[in-house]
Amino acid sequence: MFKSHPLGFVLTVLLVPVAIGIVILLWWFLICKSTKLEVIGNDIVLTKGLLSKDTTEVDIARIRSVNVYQSFFNRMFGVGDIKIYTAGDDPEIEVSGVPNPNEFRLLVKQIQG
Repeated sequence: MFKSHPLGFVLTVLLVPVAIGIVILLWWFLICKSTKLEVIGNDIVLTKGLLSKDTTEVDIARIRSVNVYQSFFNRMFGVGDIKIYTAGDDPEIEVSGVPNPNEFRLLVKQIQG
């Protein structure tokens, strides 16, 4: 959580004495823990949700491009945002705060052959 948004994390920790910081940190933690991006065979699977699940599956052979965005702080901490495009202008999969996003991009390119 700290690595993906360091300034937001520090601000939230400063709000802990007011009690709203604890609620924000707990909500943020649950969102982080309920998002999972994995490569299974020739598919990339994004699963979101704690109680209800939303699953998006994309065949690696159909991927047109993988966009990795890292701000200055993201680069310092080794995290970033990934967008995966298959067709059109809207990404099929979009995930924030991924550790080592360039390694994921290289893995997708390697599997594509």
